[in-house]
Amino acid sequence: MKEYNNIEKRVFKILEDKLPPHLSYHSVDHTKYVIEKTEYIAIKEGVSKKNRFLLKIAALFHDTGFISTYDGHEKKSCSIARRELKKLDFSKKDIDTICGMIMATKIPQQPKTPLENILADADLEYLATNMFLETGNLLYKELKHFNKKLTLKKWNKIQVAFISEHQFKTKYCRQYKERWKQKNLAYIKSLL
Repeated sequence: MKEYNNIEKRVFKILEDKLPPHLSYHSVDHTKYVIEKTEYIAIKEGVSKKNRFLLKIAALFHDTGFISTYDGHEKKSCSIARRELKKLDFSKKDIDTICGMIMATKIPQQPKTPLENILADADLEYLATNMFLETGNLLYKELKHFNKKLTLKKWNKIQVAFISEHQFKTKYCRQYKERWKQKNLAYIKSLL
């Protein structure tokens, strides 16, 4: 099994070369952010070193499917991960675990394991940060590419509905991120 840095370099090269330029939110920067948050939450949740490695691999591949499709990109991300990780002698069990984590990022999130909970939370952790507006605007810009009629007011209504339904899955995020997410939700509501 190759070391993480070599795999990361290879996947970032694929993303940099093949991600469509209109993906302002689902970018290399988003992937880097999710990797960082995945590792941080995993440490807070007491995850073993081996499982932290698998989590980072899942975070690295979780949006690679965007290179060829927008809808159903998670399934495509799993196909890419399976193909690439087989070449690197990852076991079928580890690849299945990684793909389970990738699929757990599909909206609405339905993670089934503690590792899936971590990646699901890392993927949406920005909802509970002071970068919420800036990051949300990147997603708005990306969605507007597909739907020219999407107004800022409609987008804010979508965000209110989404955040109102969203629930963090890990103990760490429920304890330390929920109140910040609620503050961001209150702010978006105040704009309507």
